[in-house]
Amino acid sequence: MNNSSDQWLRLPAEWEPQSFLQLTFPHPHSDWAYLLDQASACFVDIIEAAARFQKVLVVCDNVKRVHAYFRNTANVYFVEAPSNDTWARDHSGITVLENGKAIVQDYIFNGWGKKFEAGQDNLITKSLFGQGILQHCELKSFDFVLEGGSIESDGLGTILTTTECLLEENRNPQYAQQEIEAILKQNFGAKRILWLSNGYLAGDDTDSHIDTLARLCNENTIAYVGCNDPEDEHFEALQKMKAELKRFTTNDGRPYKLVELPFADPCFDEEGNRLPATYANFTLINGAVLLPVYGLKQDAEAVDILQQIFPEKEIIPINCRVLIEQHGSLHCVTMQYPGAVGLNIEN
Repeated sequence: MNNSSDQWLRLPAEWEPQSFLQLTFPHPHSDWAYLLDQASACFVDIIEAAARFQKVLVVCDNVKRVHAYFRNTANVYFVEAPSNDTWARDHSGITVLENGKAIVQDYIFNGWGKKFEAGQDNLITKSLFGQGILQHCELKSFDFVLEGGSIESDGLGTILTTTECLLEENRNPQYAQQEIEAILKQNFGAKRILWLSNGYLAGDDTDSHIDTLARLCNENTIAYVGCNDPEDEHFEALQKMKAELKRFTTNDGRPYKLVELPFADPCFDEEGNRLPATYANFTLINGAVLLPVYGLKQDAEAVDILQQIFPEKEIIPINCRVLIEQHGSLHCVTMQYPGAVGLNIEN
C-alpha cells in the first residue's frame, strides 16, 4: 500500500481542506416547533459565520421560508428535501477518499438507536445525489447503522470512537465489537480503532458520541472534556475517560498531547433536566473554528484554549444555548464535505 495520501482509502480529517459545510434547517414540523425562531436564528449565525470562509449547503423544507431568516446569503446555497430533524452530522453522508476520488458513504441513520423517527433524514443524502447537487463523487450505501458524530479521524488511519455508542444494542446488534472494528477498518481504510469505554454527558441522546467528549485536533493532539468537581455526577466517568486518553498513543507510538476543555456550568431545561453543554462540539472549517458557547463564565476560557490549539485559525464563538434544549450542539448540526466533492447548485 502506498502511503501517499491520494493512493489509499482513508477518511479525511476535519482539519483538511473542505468544499462546503452542510446543515439541515429547523422547520415547523420538527422538534424545534416550540423554539423555531430561536433555533433558526442560531442556525443563521452558524451558516453566515461559516460562509465567510467557504460554501454552505442548507437543506430545508421550503427555500422561500428559510431564505427570509437570512441577512446575507453570499456563499449560501439552499436545496429542498424532507427531514425529520436537524442533526446533519449524523444523517449526512460520510466522505472518504479512495485513490484521490471522493466516495460519499451513506449509512443507515435510525434516530440514535430507534429513539426518534428518522425515515426522512435517512433519505437526505440520496436526495442530494438524486437532485444532482453533489458532483465529482460517487454514492455508496451500506446496510450498517453509523452516525458521523460517533467517529473522529486523523486522516492517517486512526479512528477514535466510543463503545457506548457503537456497541449500543439498537444500532448493529448482529455484530460484536471485533466485527464492528473490522467494518470500520474496511470502510475507512483505518489501521487502528481507539475505543473509549468511559465518558458521558447528562442529557445526551446519542449514547456518548465522541464529538461531545474528545476530539482529534491534529494527528498528535486530542482536546477533551474534563471534570474536576468530585460532587458533579460526571466526575468519575470523565476522570476514567481522561485516564484512557493518557494510555492512547499516536501513529508513531508517542503519547497524545491532551488538552483539557473547561467543564460547562450545569444548564437545565424548564423541567429541570440537565442539558449536554460541551465545548468539545466545535466545528473545523477552512480558516476558522466555530465554537459553541452557552452564555457561561467558561466561554472565554474555551475560546482561549481553542485559539492555542489552532493558532492559525480564527475562533468564532456562537451562542448555542438553544441547541442543547434538543440535546445537541454546533458540531452535531454540521457536516463537512472534503475539497474533492463538487457542489452543483446556483446561489
